[in-house]
Amino acid sequence: MNRRNTWFRVVCLTGVALTAFALGGFANQKGQRDSNFASQTIDLGMVVSDLDKSLKFYKDVLGFTEVPGFKVPGAFGLDTGLSNNIDLDVHVLVLGEGETATKLKLMQFKSTPGARVDNTFIHSSYGFRYLTIPVKNLNLAVENAAKGGGKPIAKCPVPLPQGFPAGLALANYRDPDGNLVELVGPWSKK
Repeated sequence: MNRRNTWFRVVCLTGVALTAFALGGFANQKGQRDSNFASQTIDLGMVVSDLDKSLKFYKDVLGFTEVPGFKVPGAFGLDTGLSNNIDLDVHVLVLGEGETATKLKLMQFKSTPGARVDNTFIHSSYGFRYLTIPVKNLNLAVENAAKGGGKPIAKCPVPLPQGFPAGLALANYRDPDGNLVELVGPWSKK
């Protein structure tokens, strides 16, 4: 397996874990005291095709805040299997404040662009398929997204189906690379 595929799989698995955590935010978390995890949140690294467009989407449409990023030397990337000796310039976006804030780490590789995957539907490709972002007020989140130029896809917002908590709905968006981002929270149909 080449390093690009390995990196992609790491990003995909991280996305799956982030989604599981986000959905778990609505449920009671048991056994945290016995866990070896240092944090209840995880960071997600995402390679993007156009850093400026992606930063604008995640900040202006979804409401992330950019905090100081960091650089990773190419040799370290090679030694850890993250890259094939390419320096990383990582832009960090957060939801919330403090050490437990979810972090989305964006990076672009202009000299070695990655391959696109089929993002038509979540079942179109294996791996990381979407981000779930729980919100306190979906109506407000959709309004704020529209102010930033975001448009929900399909018929969104859509109430969650029977069996999920009543009063919650989901609004899906696509980032500049076609990745699905879902906002989930309390919603009232206007």
